[in-house]
Amino acid sequence: MEYNFKEIEANWKKYWNDNHVYKVTNEPDKPKCYVLDMFPYPSGAGLHVGHPLGYIASDIYARYKRLKGFNVLHPMGFDAFGLPAEQYALETGQHPAVTTEKNIARYREQLDNIGFCYDWSREVRTSDPKYYKWTQWIFLQLFHSWYDHKTDKARSLSELIALFEKEGNIYTPCPGDETLRFDAVQWNDFPEKQKRDALMQYRLAYQGYAQVWWCEALGTVLANDEVVNGVSERGGHPVERKNMRQWFLRITEYAERLLASLDTLDWTEPMKEMQRNWIGKSVGAEVRFCLTPALSKGAGAITVFTTRPDTIFGVDFMVLAPEHELVDDITTEEQKEAIDNYKTYVKSRSERERMSEVKQVTGCFTGAYARHPLTNRDIPIWISEYVLAGYGTGAIMAVPSGDDRDHAFAKHFGIPITNIFGDKYNGEEAYSAKTGMIENSDFLSGMPIAEATEAAINELVDEGVGKRKVNYKLRDAGFSRQRYWGEPFPIIYVDDIPYAIDEPIIHNEHKLGDLPVELPMVEHYKPGPEGQGPLANVADWVETDAGERETNTMPGYAGSSWYFLRYMDPHNDTEFASREATDYWNQVDVYVGGNEHAVGHLLYSRMWTKALYDLGHIGFDEPFKKMLNQGMIQGSSRFMYKVLNKGLHFEMFVSKDVVDKLAKNDKATIQKVHTVVLGNGGKKGANAQNVNGIWVHHSVILTKIHVDVNIVDGLELDIDAFRKWRPEYLKAIVYKNDEGKFICLDEIEKMSKSKYNVVNPDDIVAQYGADTFRMYEMFLGPIDVSKPWDTKGIEGVHRFLKKLWRLYADEQQGWMVTDETPTPDELRILHKTIRKIEEDVERFAFNTSVSQFMICVNELTALGCHKRGILEPLALVICPFAPHMAEELWHRLGHTTSVVTAAFPQYEEQYTRENSKKYPVAVNGKTRLEMEFPLDAQKAAIEQAVLADEGVVKWMEGKPVKKFIFVEGKMINVVV
Repeated sequence: MEYNFKEIEANWKKYWNDNHVYKVTNEPDKPKCYVLDMFPYPSGAGLHVGHPLGYIASDIYARYKRLKGFNVLHPMGFDAFGLPAEQYALETGQHPAVTTEKNIARYREQLDNIGFCYDWSREVRTSDPKYYKWTQWIFLQLFHSWYDHKTDKARSLSELIALFEKEGNIYTPCPGDETLRFDAVQWNDFPEKQKRDALMQYRLAYQGYAQVWWCEALGTVLANDEVVNGVSERGGHPVERKNMRQWFLRITEYAERLLASLDTLDWTEPMKEMQRNWIGKSVGAEVRFCLTPALSKGAGAITVFTTRPDTIFGVDFMVLAPEHELVDDITTEEQKEAIDNYKTYVKSRSERERMSEVKQVTGCFTGAYARHPLTNRDIPIWISEYVLAGYGTGAIMAVPSGDDRDHAFAKHFGIPITNIFGDKYNGEEAYSAKTGMIENSDFLSGMPIAEATEAAINELVDEGVGKRKVNYKLRDAGFSRQRYWGEPFPIIYVDDIPYAIDEPIIHNEHKLGDLPVELPMVEHYKPGPEGQGPLANVADWVETDAGERETNTMPGYAGSSWYFLRYMDPHNDTEFASREATDYWNQVDVYVGGNEHAVGHLLYSRMWTKALYDLGHIGFDEPFKKMLNQGMIQGSSRFMYKVLNKGLHFEMFVSKDVVDKLAKNDKATIQKVHTVVLGNGGKKGANAQNVNGIWVHHSVILTKIHVDVNIVDGLELDIDAFRKWRPEYLKAIVYKNDEGKFICLDEIEKMSKSKYNVVNPDDIVAQYGADTFRMYEMFLGPIDVSKPWDTKGIEGVHRFLKKLWRLYADEQQGWMVTDETPTPDELRILHKTIRKIEEDVERFAFNTSVSQFMICVNELTALGCHKRGILEPLALVICPFAPHMAEELWHRLGHTTSVVTAAFPQYEEQYTRENSKKYPVAVNGKTRLEMEFPLDAQKAAIEQAVLADEGVVKWMEGKPVKKFIFVEGKMINVVV
């Protein structure tokens, strides 16, 4: 009875599916465990062996918790909206809905092939109108809400309007415009548009204008990290800065709460630190520098935020972001052309480039000056790319003696530097430490930095030119995309004023208030006029009786910010999820995914959760209790040496070991290769050298090229497969080694199609089985560490599973399980394994679990164990890792229900408790042998046994004992 994994796995996959084994219901009386994977974007390439790493880990944990008696929610869905699908549609002429459906079917097939315990009845797709109906609904909750800092939570906008009618906004500062002030009388006299404009400055989902990266070729706005070297990261298309009306989420209102509640989460410290750095809380002062009147052109002052108010007397110039709204107003006629040219240059630079290139100093003088708030000295105003409009106020007070970039700028442009740090500033580099005394600073001179900071803030406040301020690096989240394949906004413009479709003016009068606002079918996905999205081209959809629809769509992260909630109640047509369901499943207990989402997705999900909590829709304000970040499975690439010599009329490749001999001046090899390549008998050429990846070996010019890893066995190329790989290689000369083999080079790289190192999990499952694949991925190393894939290594895990099978059944003898009573040694092996697997799974140390299984099977095999009392619980213990084999064994053991519904075996300490101890025995300090004694043995008995042992007597060489040393639990030493 052989281990026929193909038949076994096919049978049980069908059984699980037909019997809905993994279907989950809400059971209030049962403890719950919510295990979630970051759902994938279904690309056309499908999964490679690196993708399932985290899925396998979560599946093992979910299966284990179910065996431990938990009601486990382990769903899967698809992040189906997004730019890649739309771009693919543009390139191929296929509708994104068609390609997305096809890709999802492919992903489902691959995921099922690996044997995951997903409850597919709860599947969600962000592009499904039944799903994005509730994405739109949540957007409307944010649109109709504001953040009340008195209660520190979001509240309905209707409550804000009631406040305005009673007291104006005197006691409710405006987050969108701090200068906005009005009393109740003024508010009540405002016309409709002015009221709507004021409310827009408070809404959590609001509209505003922003400088964005516009990519004409892609027809959309790009995020900062999607722009590299002035072109789009995807496709390398030109981009430009454009001022466009956009939707935003006021995530900055949640900055302090997002920061504080990190301490309550079971996330890795690096993950938390990434979030803290992105939020970027800093405490300091906001300072006003009045502009020189003759040049102000109506502008009164420049406001800066500084964390170092103690350096106020070291300000030698000011720097504005080139995009700052005051730049055009304050620039003098003499400097206008230079400023315009510099701004054009900066438009081609991404924020990442502007901040990372610290050695590059660029800037331009505006010709304008500002007054120092405490000395009245005139301060020159420059612009430079190292100041960003989106951070702080978009302006800085430059203190070159105390800041590296300011110092480099001052040196480059010859701006005089004021030394406020005495001997600590050497004139060559800034002194940026926060220790020491402040010097040359009026009333601050002689004060320690901490004391000077406090004194400076007090003075600025007293003089009316500054105030205490907490600032955050976090910016409000852009929520508009000028593309087709995304959620439409439930917004109607009436006289250019945006209204939600559920507001009375729209809903009651025009009956357009029902969600979802469905995405219309279109013939093409080209951008609309003047940078609008493709929906602007669909006139009969845009134009309604009430007004015009919003033509932007929501970004990819809209649907992914709340999908974990929909899994709790996926078929609810009346609400995004019932309170009963969300109260039961509550937070995600374990969330598994890559750390590439450490900032964006996790921040937005946390903000949406907090907002829904504030508004009373759910009972928890953090979505993910524990985070597990899986590492990357890297590709083990293969390379060939290709001959590049001119005049060759054929493709030629040279085996690695032949090239190695060329490099070592092996004359016979040089002669042979020259005969083939150069047509001469070994003419002496240049020594081996490497120039930009091109190798010259004795006049033979070579380069490394990738070759498909799937046609290489270890390092040996399958030459026949290689010739069939590409048409141009059909008649290639493949220069083999003396053994008739062609050896490739290997290198660890990221797994990708372009490197030909992608391994399809379907191929691995077909060759070795899903259980082998699952256990091998876990065996590669710790789940959170990146490691290379090596198909050769999987054979060892496959042999292990066959060896495990042979404990139960043999090819010749058939089923071998007996009802004999297990021995103490067999029970010890079993319970040691139960304990180890429990400990490992709870801490996600799956690689050591696989090692323990191997040890267990080897030891049981050595004992010839085929006993039900050992093998039945062993089948349960290995079930989370190898579920198909476990299910087969479970049924062969006589059970009629699925192994999934069984209980994890209880670990019993009595079987692993040690009753004796092995001691190293030394003679004159040198260990000679080991002896085992009962734990309760007395020293006198141990001494008698040791001195009588033949091995010890031999090493004593007849010499008398001077001293017998016994350290309990440690060692024995006989001194002679």
